[in-house]
Amino acid sequence: MKTFHTFGFIGLGLIGGSIARAIRDTDPDAVITVYDINAETLSLAAKDGVADVTVPSIDRSFADCDIIFLCAPVQKNDTNLISLKGIISADCLITDVGSVKSEIHQTVREAGLEAQFIGGHPMAGSERVGYINSKALLLQNAYYILTPTESVPAEKVAAYRELVTSLGAIPLILDEETHDYATAAISHLPHIVSASLVNLVRDSDNEDGLMKMIAAGGFKDITRISSSSAAMWQQICLTNTDNIASLLGRYIASLQKVYEELKEKEADSLYSFFDGARIYRDSFINASSGPIKRSYVITIDIADEPGALASIATILALNAISIKNIGIVHNREYEGGVLRIEFYEEASIEKAASILGSKGYTVYQK
Repeated sequence: MKTFHTFGFIGLGLIGGSIARAIRDTDPDAVITVYDINAETLSLAAKDGVADVTVPSIDRSFADCDIIFLCAPVQKNDTNLISLKGIISADCLITDVGSVKSEIHQTVREAGLEAQFIGGHPMAGSERVGYINSKALLLQNAYYILTPTESVPAEKVAAYRELVTSLGAIPLILDEETHDYATAAISHLPHIVSASLVNLVRDSDNEDGLMKMIAAGGFKDITRISSSSAAMWQQICLTNTDNIASLLGRYIASLQKVYEELKEKEADSLYSFFDGARIYRDSFINASSGPIKRSYVITIDIADEPGALASIATILALNAISIKNIGIVHNREYEGGVLRIEFYEEASIEKAASILGSKGYTVYQK
């Protein structure tokens, strides 16, 4: 089976940077070549030891790569793919990390590179963008969808699956049409819904910003993804348009139905609406996979006195537990505890809860 030793990255943002970091962690001897339009990103990648070679353009520095990751915005990947055609060897595998697959597959067909392409979509992410926020753990236990062409050799698909598994992700093979319809439903449409809700509250709030001030955990949880890159989601909507529009139309129809039931105060229908959603939602796998990431959160009862928050942060730091975010919960409509702490990984929840519990704190796990 073919293995990969030399890696190329065209673009090194959050996802590309996280993949490159994971490769470096699992294979310290890997040779990684990187191009990005941002010179500061290239400098940081070299300083971090993630990149062995950084280049200011797509040139013959990529000629010896075993695999090249296209990690620029969706529509830029098409252009970058064409730039590679006259550079790479016939044995080089090309992949991408975009959340829309049909368009890049069409470009691959037109370029005659079908035997060298496997689409890739690591279903992981963060509201924060850019290489500076990348981390190897981002891929842990996340589904990593592969969309191989019909012409790519089976051994290359197997090798890519093996690579994905070695990085801690879970490979899942789909065709590009199935991928785009599924991600439109579970990733792309939710971003539109989230943004619409945020804009509704913004436009409905009073001059004092009361709604913004008292926004509870539930509202923040379902609109958290609205903090993602506007440019990225603009491009996704322009490339997966038909699937998103189709599902959006169905969603609008479902909202209209609820609207009528609400106006008519149809108690049984409203109950079925909420109960059906509850049952299906509770059947989801409770894991860190998917584009809308699970939050690793605990809340704690603490006294309103100087040094209380600092004491907890110190306890966690002394026990080597990294904190992703920490803050006071002013509206606890759906959660107990006044202090909310978010971690990077699931293992930190149990460890932190145990340590803080032994110190006399009351801890609530979500």
